[in-house]
Amino acid sequence: MKNSLIILAIMLFSTIGFSQETEAKYDEALAKSLHADEYGMKKYVFCLLKSGTNTTASKEETKKLFEGHMANINKLAKEGKLAVAGPFMKNDRNYRGIYIFNVETIEEAKALVATDPAIKANLLEAELTPWYCTAALQETVKIHEKIAKTKM
Repeated sequence: MKNSLIILAIMLFSTIGFSQETEAKYDEALAKSLHADEYGMKKYVFCLLKSGTNTTASKEETKKLFEGHMANINKLAKEGKLAVAGPFMKNDRNYRGIYIFNVETIEEAKALVATDPAIKANLLEAELTPWYCTAALQETVKIHEKIAKTKM
């Protein structure tokens, strides 16, 4: 029993020591560059993409519009206006994907949504809402470029 308590105490103190050693230090310059508040957070606009009302577009037309949709995603990401984008897997809610815009207002996000050919053609519909999340989310695009073997 005494040996068990000693082993438990060693494990507890080594875990505490490890967590203190690996604790991240505040980087003021990085926080400012990402426009983080005191909590390391910032405002974004979350966009839920749903199936639109256009159900009569031909396959060729749809293909062309979605090529423009992808080009627009890449453009907005390179401009720093889009922190995250991605499709949903097949579901019964007509949810197609998300955008997380790196802007603070719905009005700014509406202007960005208006640049998407698939939304303009009503193949997709956008629902926008303000969102509060880690300012580090903006770094996702840079990291993704380093891990994507094949580019879209």
